[in-house]
Amino acid sequence: MNVFFDSSALAKRYIEEKGSDQVQAILSSAAALAVSVICVPEIVSALCRLRRERKLSTEEYRNAKASVLTDVDDATVIGITEEVIAHGVALLEQFSLRSADALHIACASEWATDLFVSADDRQCKAAKRRGLRVEGIGV
Repeated sequence: MNVFFDSSALAKRYIEEKGSDQVQAILSSAAALAVSVICVPEIVSALCRLRRERKLSTEEYRNAKASVLTDVDDATVIGITEEVIAHGVALLEQFSLRSADALHIACASEWATDLFVSADDRQCKAAKRRGLRVEGIGV
């Protein structure tokens, strides 16, 4: 199964919280993993915030960041192409989404996605309405 992860869901692999077990189960059953080119910066941003808030130690931050980078080495990273931008704009015009959320859906649509995984309810609803099979984590 080809699985595309949004940052909100994939972050649960590196930050133990509600839905982390569900993320692990999906990743274990995936034949291929894809993410948007903006996924790593979004996850690292969340890790940095947790480190600033002292919810992660410096060592925990470094370990989590290293895991993110290792996992992405084995994933397909979908770039921001003209088609992705056009699809993202269409999504923004149709749904109440943040631009990054629209880009994740657009990237997933450009890839051979069997399952789109997100922890954002609004994004999940939009992805379903655009014809993607969706797994909501904690939504």
